[in-house]
Amino acid sequence: MTTNNAHPRGTLILRTLAMPKDTNPNGDIFGGWIMAQMDIAGGILSKEIAKERVVTVAVNSMKFIRPVNVGDVVCCYGDVVRIGTTSITLHLQVWVKPLWHSSDTELRWQVTEADFTYVAIDENGKKRLLA
Repeated sequence: MTTNNAHPRGTLILRTLAMPKDTNPNGDIFGGWIMAQMDIAGGILSKEIAKERVVTVAVNSMKFIRPVNVGDVVCCYGDVVRIGTTSITLHLQVWVKPLWHSSDTELRWQVTEADFTYVAIDENGKKRLLA
């Protein structure tokens, strides 16, 4: 896994706004909330690839680089690391832009990255082959 501080890796999948209700007692956004946004983004991309239901089975090498503040625009990017017979591994990154500079695409920084693995399942919750 490589951190690239110049540009996000992959394509933009999800954007949202960090809100006060998602903070810890120090006023930073909870790491768990960031991880949930990454999982939502990864779920979207893996579902597009699998064409059917997928579930998260692993998160590897989660790396929190910088805190996220209330009002930051949270942008989740992702790309495919590997497609197996039943699983898809994605590299996901979160970059933020302060809301008050959201029109300036150069003012952004990476805050988190990890590899997420999803498995395709059938209607009974059993692994299935990817199409």
